[in-house]
Amino acid sequence: MRNATGFLAGLIFGLGLIISGMADPAKVLNFLDIFGYWDPSLAFVMGGASLTAFIGFRLVWRRESPTFNSRFDVPTNRSIDAPLLTGAAIFGMGWGIGGFCPGPAWTSLAMGSPGILVFLPAMLLGMMAGKRAKSLPLFARREV
Repeated sequence: MRNATGFLAGLIFGLGLIISGMADPAKVLNFLDIFGYWDPSLAFVMGGASLTAFIGFRLVWRRESPTFNSRFDVPTNRSIDAPLLTGAAIFGMGWGIGGFCPGPAWTSLAMGSPGILVFLPAMLLGMMAGKRAKSLPLFARREV
């Protein structure tokens, strides 16, 4: 049942990405092109997602645990550190260059979007490199 609901949630998420235009990298790139062909419609998508998440989290946190798990799996690290800032910067640069973030990238694979066959392997390599970089002393967690 857990896999079925996960699949259904992923399917609804993917459909939402397609309907909102997030699977089209031009939508994202035109939003970021403030001095060119600026398309502000992505701001409405982000606003709708933020509102939905705001309401959804308030409803979910009232529960003791998720329906198909014994506890919520939430990050415990609340510090703003080098790994977080580095990862956010790399994510933002990749999003701005390619016009995809991970969810829309997988959705675009099913749609056969141009460029996705280059972007998706590069994203996966970047994720693997990020996982390895976490073991480097530069990103080691320091106790204060």
